[in-house]
Amino acid sequence: MNGILFEDRTVAQMYPMVLARPAFGITCGGFRLAELVEPLFSACRGVVRHHLVGVQATYLPELHQTPCSEQEPTLLLNARLVPRVATREKLRAWINSKQPGIVQQDGKLIAAMLPPGRRPPSPKVPYDEWLLFLDSLQPSPELPLRAETYDIIEYPHDVVRFNLEIIHENLESRLASGRYKEIRDGLFAAGKISLGENVVIDASGGPIVVEEGATIGPFCFLRGPAYLGRNVKVIEHSAIKDAVSLGHTTKIGGEVEATIIEPYSNKQHHGFLGHSYLGSWINLGAGTSNSDLKNTYGTVKMEYPNGRVATNMQFIGSIFGDYSKTAINTGIFTGKTIGVCSMLYGFVTTNVPSFVNYARLFGQVTELPPDVMISTQQRMFQRRHVEQTPADIQLIHDMYLLTQEERQLTGEPLVF
Repeated sequence: MNGILFEDRTVAQMYPMVLARPAFGITCGGFRLAELVEPLFSACRGVVRHHLVGVQATYLPELHQTPCSEQEPTLLLNARLVPRVATREKLRAWINSKQPGIVQQDGKLIAAMLPPGRRPPSPKVPYDEWLLFLDSLQPSPELPLRAETYDIIEYPHDVVRFNLEIIHENLESRLASGRYKEIRDGLFAAGKISLGENVVIDASGGPIVVEEGATIGPFCFLRGPAYLGRNVKVIEHSAIKDAVSLGHTTKIGGEVEATIIEPYSNKQHHGFLGHSYLGSWINLGAGTSNSDLKNTYGTVKMEYPNGRVATNMQFIGSIFGDYSKTAINTGIFTGKTIGVCSMLYGFVTTNVPSFVNYARLFGQVTELPPDVMISTQQRMFQRRHVEQTPADIQLIHDMYLLTQEERQLTGEPLVF
């Protein structure tokens, strides 16, 4: 069976979290969609927006221009599918049946199984032509409409919401693989980890699942469900609790609750981070905290580029795009989005555009040129022994151009 994960036109609603990564590369519930479904296929590839083609070729070569077998059906999957284990099992049953069909929700294509005679476009076809092909897929005798539904990520806050909903079942699936050994009641590790003294484990709400190479310092509190990826470092006296998912090579300190943190990001010092999403290569300065609850205890409305959206969530914190940083003692108000490649200072009372120095407390919001971010990227990568590739540099330039309309410049340099 061939598999294709495609980004559709609606993926832009997930900005800023999809500016630097494909939608199928977002972590939710301890899994990424690509990681969850790729094993279902003999050949699988991703169809991504123009500016992510080089990133996919560099970091996801197994999904880049993979040829499909002409003798096999092809299952097209929307990259905004929520990566839950129940969805994988539903897809597995469909794949085993090899029954052509199509799934639509609210007029949008969610999935389609094409028979062997109906070939998808070549991997070398531009993204815009792929969108036209996807538009052409409609229910027909050849592709009957299937009466089933799937969970879909519409907006960034949905990732936080679904993470809370699915992390327990997803972690139970990981444990069922047999890779993990229970080293303390409710604490499961794959391979060797370092566990400090006086670590308190509370698995009453779900397991704590830890990958090889992780380090948990002394006097930490871990309350499940929680997932700690490879080489995660949890600083002493930290509290990790209630649906936290940490990507590999992250450094975490202070109090973190119901939050997803992608690989290579740091929240190493004291401060609270709750009901939030952090992309990769983010650094939160000491004392940075966010609010995830309004003083009125009401539900939160998020401000997105296409307007205000009701989340129907009482708890929602911050959504960070990749490469952004906060200074010491930064305070972030409830339900704010932070663009890519921005620097934050003081109180963050509004959404933050990409590529800015944000110091509204001091009356300053100024633009950050891409060359500054490329130099910063190089220094960050060197600290983690990661090679900066041409694709990484090009991504910075592309994201800068894509986000030009976000920025309102003051024309003044930052002066403190």
